[in-house]
Amino acid sequence: MMSAGTDGGGTFVRSALLVAGTTSDAGKSVLVAGLCRWLAREGVAVAPFKAQNMSNNSVVTRDGGEIGRAQALQAAACGLEPSVRFNPVLLKPGGDRSSQVVVLGRAVGEVSALSYRARKAELMGTVLDTLDSLRDDFEAVVCEGAGSPAEINLRADDIANMGLARAANLPVVVVGDIDRGGVFAHLFGTLALLDPADQALVAGFVVNKFRGDPALLEPGLRQLRALTGRPVHGVLPWREELWLDAEDSLSYAADGVIGRPEAPRGDQWLRVAVVRLPRISNATDVEALACEPGVSVRFVTEPSRLADADLVVLPGSKATVEDLRWLRATGLADAVAAHDGPVLGICGGFQMLGARIDDPVESRAGTVAGLGLLDVDVRFAADKTLENPRGTAFGEPVTGYEIHHGSVTRTAEDGLVTLADGTAEGALRGRVAGTHWHGLLENDAFRRAFLRWAAGHAGRDGFTPAPDVDFAGRRAAQLDLLGDLVVEHLDTGAVMDLLERGAPRGLPVVPPAGAPPVS
Repeated sequence: MMSAGTDGGGTFVRSALLVAGTTSDAGKSVLVAGLCRWLAREGVAVAPFKAQNMSNNSVVTRDGGEIGRAQALQAAACGLEPSVRFNPVLLKPGGDRSSQVVVLGRAVGEVSALSYRARKAELMGTVLDTLDSLRDDFEAVVCEGAGSPAEINLRADDIANMGLARAANLPVVVVGDIDRGGVFAHLFGTLALLDPADQALVAGFVVNKFRGDPALLEPGLRQLRALTGRPVHGVLPWREELWLDAEDSLSYAADGVIGRPEAPRGDQWLRVAVVRLPRISNATDVEALACEPGVSVRFVTEPSRLADADLVVLPGSKATVEDLRWLRATGLADAVAAHDGPVLGICGGFQMLGARIDDPVESRAGTVAGLGLLDVDVRFAADKTLENPRGTAFGEPVTGYEIHHGSVTRTAEDGLVTLADGTAEGALRGRVAGTHWHGLLENDAFRRAFLRWAAGHAGRDGFTPAPDVDFAGRRAAQLDLLGDLVVEHLDTGAVMDLLERGAPRGLPVVPPAGAPPVS
């Protein structure tokens, strides 16, 4: 256990810190996961926490709640099951100006960017109560910020960055992505834009995704410390293995290959085109395919990219009807319909493949024609289905999770999955398959059977699924790598000191520090 993290009577000290970032995708999520893995391996009872997450990548907890997928990964790094306490507020964007609000795992309504600000005061109470409960139950809590703490237009009602740090007295470490360029300006500028009380909690920096000789960086690190009075606690190297479980769908480049494809075991590749919908959700579903040797998985955004694809995947969507309209407007709908190989639809993608969608909830569009590749009707309900089902598919045992408003009201198709009670889920007709289950492809034996099915329908007789890919093992190995990188490249003693004692007193204030504009 953490020697300085308990008092003489053995009760827990309420240790916590916040990892903030100079930008979205700076590395907050992976750094939190790495810190959690390191602490758990040190015998510390640790939990992750993200007060407010904005993401359409989510999972279902064991008690039927919904949280951000990154917090589920961080929980795994701690050796914990996902819990709604790890992400009390989740925003799921359905468009550029509106989001569904999920509080403690349950959807509570839709908000615009402006109307959400009015709700933050009440949500702050929920956030702080939840964090307090974690600090009571764990020796350490590693918190993740959202976006950047220097979004000064949002600071007044912030509940995820410096607003949380101030309210809970959390020391803050700011991480910057050097691969984007300008990391010293990002780190210095982030600190300088904060007011003095916020700056007092910022205890140091971490540089992420560095490539090259660390000696070349050293003069900049020294100067940053001289300018800010704060140390750089470590420089994390770029590692191309770290691509699983991206926090946000924006991390996936349009028309970009996912992961690092390995050479095929047979003499042919299987080429997978995943349509990158504008409101894509749970984009991580296809990552299990990208772990397979000989499988090249690419996100696509225009019809020509389907021309040489063997398998086409329509992934999940937070706005099924709107994304279906986009498919038609771009010509992708016609390209999917004309594809003569296998097609897989997942959740919203499954709904699009059907005959009709009746949606009085998300788009309020009423009845809309689907692509007609499956003879299935779907109707949206106000209540969301949140489940962790089990069953069999292609003769193999499978698990998954469901997050959807739309449910099948009529089907003329065979099911893809057979549940324990004998009822069918999803649909299977010849070369077209659909399911509401996320995570289905993470089942190793099923995935191999599915790849054989897809290769057969694609005429790829020379493709051979690998018999030994362990997706859960790949994920665990990535978490171990993150923990190793923390140990090897961070000043873990300084991090432990922040957890145990908080931010040092007397840190200098860096101008302008919230100074009023010069008239």
